This record gives sequence, C-alpha cells and structure tokens, in this order.
Amino acid sequence: MRFAYLAFFHDDRQANPAIADEDVDAARRVIATTPGLALANIYLPEVATDMFNKDGPPPVFGFQLYFDELADMEAALAPSGHLQALTAPGVLSSIAGSRPTQQAMCVRPFPVDNAGVRTSGLPCSYLVHYPGPAEDMNAWLYHYVTHHPQLMRGFPGIRHIEVLSRLDWCGSLPWPRIDHMQRNRVMFDSPAALTHALQSPARLEMRADYKTFPPFSGGSLHFPMSTEAVHP
Repeated sequence: MRFAYLAFFHDDRQANPAIADEDVDAARRVIATTPGLALANIYLPEVATDMFNKDGPPPVFGFQLYFDELADMEAALAPSGHLQALTAPGVLSSIAGSRPTQQAMCVRPFPVDNAGVRTSGLPCSYLVHYPGPAEDMNAWLYHYVTHHPQLMRGFPGIRHIEVLSRLDWCGSLPWPRIDHMQRNRVMFDSPAALTHALQSPARLEMRADYKTFPPFSGGSLHFPMSTEAVHP
C-alpha cells in the first residue's frame, strides 16, 4: 500500500456534530467497491487524553483509501471515476455544510512489535497533521523518519505506525485540497489504550525529540479517531 487518499470533514457550527449512520453506510459501500483499492479506513471521532496536546474537536468524519498503484488512485478520483459517487446528491447529506479537505500522499510504514489488534470493538488511531512548511524539507523529513517512528514503537500497546509524505496527484473531487507537508497515524486497541500510551514515558521521549526537529512552521494537530477497516 504505497499511496493513500485522505478526506476529512470538520464541522465547527455545532457543539457535538455527528454524521448519520446511513451516510456512513453509503460511504462504506462506495469505498468498498472502488477499483484498485487495497484497503481503506473509515474514521469517526473519539476521545483520548494527551499530556501535551489539546487541539480541539476531531473531524466529524474521515476516510483514508490505500492503493498499491498511483494510477489506480488517480483513476478512482478522475472526473468520471468511481469516487465521484461520494459527491452525489443525498450522499453525506447529514454533514452538508461541513468543511471538507482532501490530499493524496505517499505511505511510509514502520514496524511495531505486536501488530495484531486485540479488541472486540474498533481500534483507535491518533492522526497527526503537520501543515508546514519546514525551512528545509529534506532535513526535516530525514530527521523525522530516522528518529520519531523509532520512539513511537516504544508506546505500550501500539499496533500500527505510518508516516505520510506529500505527493503531486491528479484528482477531480470538488472538495478543497490542502498540502500538508506530513501526516502520521499510530493505532491502538481502544481510546483507553491510546490514552494510556499518551501518558507513558514514551510520550516524554517523543516530546524531547520534538524539541530537536529542524525548524518548521504551522505547528501540529492531533486527533483521536475510531478506525474501521474496509476491505475491497
């Protein structure tokens, strides 16, 4: 899974926005039948506590579609591509008026010691966004991928680590594009397991490494999201 297409929907208009179950079902059906899809995640907001970061409410909805080939992803996003069905009238209607964003990226997976999820419910991902830019993108990325994921591996109960890097891509879905310089995703069995990890000594080690990052602007955003795997 070398490439990923990500879309998120933020809704700041109400205190506790939520997407309707039928809209999630409709999106799931479209996503699962995407030609060339390797795997997808559907994201819904969760609650976890980080000892350092408080970035406000997570997106009301999101999804991340993985592809082995860039051509397959771009075909799905083309003007007549399969994913145009997500923008049809009545689809995602319960979050009409929300603030969507989209981006395609390269996927860099990193090893964990125990990858198997052990939960009867949905696992919980911690999605981290670095809007950027960095003063020197090469220095930033080299430092990050050679230091930070190795510290993430020390989180108790971590099941997945990936770093996503920018990509030039073709796509015709009507949502606004963004160009974050980087995103990360780590995954745990539950929001409680994520909170436990974010209070652990590994979190302090990551904070210390954060202070050594090459100069960058834009800060970082952190969102806990339940993670439903959708297989093609």
